[in-house]
Amino acid sequence: MSEDSAIFVIKTTANQERSVAGMLAKVAKKENLDIRALLAPDELKGYVLAESSNPGEVEQAIQTVPHARALVKGQSSMEEIMHFLTPKPTVTGITEGAIIEVTSGPFKGEKARVKRVDEGHEEITVELFDAVVPIPITIRGDTVRILRKEEE
Repeated sequence: MSEDSAIFVIKTTANQERSVAGMLAKVAKKENLDIRALLAPDELKGYVLAESSNPGEVEQAIQTVPHARALVKGQSSMEEIMHFLTPKPTVTGITEGAIIEVTSGPFKGEKARVKRVDEGHEEITVELFDAVVPIPITIRGDTVRILRKEEE
């Protein structure tokens, strides 16, 4: 990000953030506007972030884009949005003792209890409920869905 640009926040219709960002990119390219980057983070419902040196050009771009509601007054800095740009481990939010369902692989559809979480490798070790003999298996954190947090 260069010195003369800032981050502007665009309010959108909920669940339309990605389509708004895509259309803004097309409008900016077609009209040769100074919009350098667009970001629609999953955690930020109803908003799109735009990097530009000129808030007027961002305002101009959103006029023709459906679901783009308004430009939020003021501007943000790169430091304020940095946490959206750093990837989170896939095992974030999974705790030992939680009940999960495997969503892919040979154990798809099986329910299990989490025995260990390895954030470094983004893997979890689980014991399947329906197994005759409880054998711990290690699977990737992005192949599971949390059904219940750990039991008290």
